Amino acid sequence: MATSSPVRHAWRVLLGLLLVTGVLFGINALGVHVFEKSSWTPELALDLQGGTQIVLSAETEDGAAPSSEQLDQAAAIIRQRVDASGVAEADITTEGGRNIVVQIPGVADEQTRERIQSSAQLEFRPVLATTAGTNTYVGEDGNETAYPTPDASLNATPTATPTDASDLSWVSDKLAAEFQAYDCANPENDPSSAPKDQPLIACDPSGQAKYLLGPTELTGDAITDATAGRDPKSGAWLVQLTMNADGADAFGKVSTRLNQNRINELSPRDQFAFVLDGSVISAPRMNGQILDGRPSISGDFTQETATTLADQLKFGALPLSFTVQSSDTISATLGTQQLQIGLIAGLIGLALVAIYSLIVYRALGSVIIASIAVMAVLTYIIICILAWRLGFRLSLAGVAGLIVSIGFTADSFIVYFERIRDELRDGKSITAAVEDGWGRAKRTIYISKSINILAAVVLYILADATVKGFAFTLGLTTLIDVFIFVIFTHPVMQLLARTKFFGGGHKLSGLDPESLGAVYRSRSQFRQVSTATAGRGAKNARAKGEAERRQTIAERKRAEALAGDRSTSTGSEGDA
Repeated sequence: MATSSPVRHAWRVLLGLLLVTGVLFGINALGVHVFEKSSWTPELALDLQGGTQIVLSAETEDGAAPSSEQLDQAAAIIRQRVDASGVAEADITTEGGRNIVVQIPGVADEQTRERIQSSAQLEFRPVLATTAGTNTYVGEDGNETAYPTPDASLNATPTATPTDASDLSWVSDKLAAEFQAYDCANPENDPSSAPKDQPLIACDPSGQAKYLLGPTELTGDAITDATAGRDPKSGAWLVQLTMNADGADAFGKVSTRLNQNRINELSPRDQFAFVLDGSVISAPRMNGQILDGRPSISGDFTQETATTLADQLKFGALPLSFTVQSSDTISATLGTQQLQIGLIAGLIGLALVAIYSLIVYRALGSVIIASIAVMAVLTYIIICILAWRLGFRLSLAGVAGLIVSIGFTADSFIVYFERIRDELRDGKSITAAVEDGWGRAKRTIYISKSINILAAVVLYILADATVKGFAFTLGLTTLIDVFIFVIFTHPVMQLLARTKFFGGGHKLSGLDPESLGAVYRSRSQFRQVSTATAGRGAKNARAKGEAERRQTIAERKRAEALAGDRSTSTGSEGDA
């Protein structure tokens, strides 16, 4: 029973590994065939694949060049927007004192482009009026006609001084005519540069609704955080905002006024609009007085639309406005040739490890080769899944991390095998040496791998973006290395130790006690170094020397122990 228990355990662990591998492949298969967002090949980063380059030109209100601090802050916020969209390995830099260059691997989808290009300051404005923003204008006779041009003689000055931002006194005769004639589809209508202290006519991104808005009462600087989540009562998706102290105070006054408008049924003056780049991204109604600076926006949201709105509100407070100067597809900076060189380097590394393992450990080296092969399969499929779920892209630095991990992985097995050989030299059976060697080796390996992971984490946090790929793949493969060591290498050794070839200590197995210079035949009987062993030539010279060295130390200790026993025995007889 005791002999077969490790065998059953080994088979259960290997079946568990097979199950884990099947689950990983199943997850990626769902991404490929059901969600159609994954692939059976890893996504490549900008340096290997090429991608999309968008150049944003900064604009200030007075036309002067922006300061370096403003440009750096804007670049940092745009990076947050890009990262929030799930795009990895993006390169965002400032250029020429006015431009921000955004380079994204692959072809940027429309949603990602909108996140990047929506780069003006976020404004909170009360809604004064709203109507459908159709592409046609219906005249007084009921027929569709071209949008009229407001009469220049109309009064452009409010007839009364407005008391607050929701006061309809802001709407002059000319502004009312302009709102009525406003065409959302006309590219000449650009409200993004309108003064903050004046009313504004703007449309939603789809152009299906247009709004007449009061002056700006808050900017995006008031928002410290915005998250998408579910309403605990209804389960519907909503956006939760968190404001700073000044923003909470100002929003409390706005919410009190708009809530009163709701009570008095003064719709749509109970709404407030979030305006980004001159576009109304949301215009919710006020349902109560909010004084704690934590309003929530509910509506007909999906998870995707709620997350997008939260990102726009959270990362909308840019210190500058931007226009898109150019948007082009760029080629890979390193290209296919460099990728092939990296893969060839990896294959050469694998071949050298395999050759070294077979020379030093003979047939036992096949366990190292098999372990690395299993690790390669798991690493490959995990990278594919990470590309789908986290937007991870493999850069040349990441490829370097994978190549370096080959040496680290082989190191684990070498430590384990040397521990097994040490146990064999001390006279243990092969099955016992496998178990005792495992107990001694795993502590050493866990400590060394913990240091590797710690180094990878620190490097990922502190290093430049171009090095993060190296740190990520190094940390990932180190974790997989430990997993393979526990769930594959040790169980395989438990099974091999009970075969005739390995368990019998065949000379080509790498577990021959005599070739290793074993000191003991058993734990109580020394192995004698015979002239026959010495006569086998230079091949066994090192084994003979190791046996003689170890046996001399052991025999000296045994002699000292026997001398002590004889002295004790003589002393006892004298006393008698």
